[in-house]
Amino acid sequence: MSLTIGLLLALSFVVSLLALAFLIWAINNNQLRIEQRHAYTIFTEGEAGQVDDPTAEREDDHHFDIERAGIDRVSRLPVLILVASGIGWLVLGSLFGLVASLKLHWPDWLDAQAALTFGRVRTLHLNMVIYGWASMTGIAVALWVTPRIFHTPLRLPRLPLIGAALWNMALLAGAIAIANGWTDGEEWLEIPWQVDIGLATAGVFFVVPIIVTAARREVHHIYVTGWYYLAGLCWFPVLFVIANIPYIHSGVQEATVNWWFAHNVLGLWLTPLGVGTAYYFIPKIIGKPIYSYSLSLLGFWGLALFYSQVGIHHLIGGPVPTWVVTLSIVHSMMMFIPVLAVAVNQHVLVARNLWALRESIPLRFVALGALLYTLASFQGSIEALRTVNSVTHFTHYTVGHAHLGAYGFLTLVLFGAVYYLVPRSTGRQWPWPAAMAAHFWLVVVGFLVYFAALTIGGVLQGLAMLDATRPFAESVRVTMPYLQARSVGGSLMALGHLLFAVHFVVAVLQRPAPHPGATVLSKPAVAA
Repeated sequence: MSLTIGLLLALSFVVSLLALAFLIWAINNNQLRIEQRHAYTIFTEGEAGQVDDPTAEREDDHHFDIERAGIDRVSRLPVLILVASGIGWLVLGSLFGLVASLKLHWPDWLDAQAALTFGRVRTLHLNMVIYGWASMTGIAVALWVTPRIFHTPLRLPRLPLIGAALWNMALLAGAIAIANGWTDGEEWLEIPWQVDIGLATAGVFFVVPIIVTAARREVHHIYVTGWYYLAGLCWFPVLFVIANIPYIHSGVQEATVNWWFAHNVLGLWLTPLGVGTAYYFIPKIIGKPIYSYSLSLLGFWGLALFYSQVGIHHLIGGPVPTWVVTLSIVHSMMMFIPVLAVAVNQHVLVARNLWALRESIPLRFVALGALLYTLASFQGSIEALRTVNSVTHFTHYTVGHAHLGAYGFLTLVLFGAVYYLVPRSTGRQWPWPAAMAAHFWLVVVGFLVYFAALTIGGVLQGLAMLDATRPFAESVRVTMPYLQARSVGGSLMALGHLLFAVHFVVAVLQRPAPHPGATVLSKPAVAA
């Protein structure tokens, strides 16, 4: 036991050392000589002070930038392929998620085939939306934003095309394996490790172009979005490979490694993608820099140094050393620091420019997602406390919390990013403006119903299980109306996803028309 726990802590320490190495490099290269003028890195001359929303602008509204148009042209194909793949997995994963939700209160529905049982359907949903939608779309946004903040075209743009093909094939193989009952049996690590080799290999084809692009950047300072993207793309491969090494851990040790990975894939992979994206699009759309650039870097380094030990609070009450769980709780409390830094920066900027929310649907998605990141983080830290965890653990409350982060935060931010980048990349406006607003309200109302139902129902469920005078069956019966409400909310969300997917297909396949946010160039500025 002690050897395994020690190994786990050593691995976490290695991840933190990577962050420390980044910090030392940053200090040595004057990256931490923080000045508010660095917040203007995302703007070109004449852009600051102007609203930038390609979904709402007219022909004469856009400040045309030939440099950025050439940059976007290089990354256009891999970005659109990754976005299209991500949306495809979102729709498919949403359908499996809805089936899983319905089966919680219709247990005999679709029970004739093993592949359609709850355990397999729910697992398919999780892996499709996390490794399909969230990861692929997040990588697409990073490939599109990174060259812009570094003022240089994406290097090695053909590599992400290979990566997208390998990633889709590996994820499809993993889904087929799960449907047939072949899994590694661990949360967030269900895809067999033999298939995960394909995902890990595909990841190399995404990481290399971004790192090479960063190395050849045309600006000295790395904007905060670049720090989040570069760190996430370095952390995730380390986490993914280590957690998938077979035959090293078993039993309690395996559970400890499992939750070390499962929570870190949220905090050190999906969170950098979402927060980094919000740090670009919120000020870019509003046309004003973030409130405090120094706070933005404090938030990043706080995440890098505090997060890696957080996941073990999922094992409160389990047969693991108490000090390991206590260490995780302490780190969870320390996460208030970077979260507050992000909250002050992003929410103050939006609060001072509420008028922009009326004019920009992409901003509505991103700003609301950023707000829900703050709420999800605060909720997670409080949930780590033993007194709270004793009620909420092993209940639907935890499922609601997970969706507050992965959906309320990340997915809404990615929706807004896609709505912004597609017109800039294709030169084609979104054909149905009303559909964007309908999509927003479907997913927001659906998610609020979903989250409220699981939160209330989960608390009632936890209290019922703690009451020794009440039979266990009562803790199940008390959740029934809330599970039905969950399915209603999930249905609205799935309908919004279908509308989003159809709108995207029509936007990409429609006949090209001149758009002020893109240009047709005979040759990209740099194609290597």
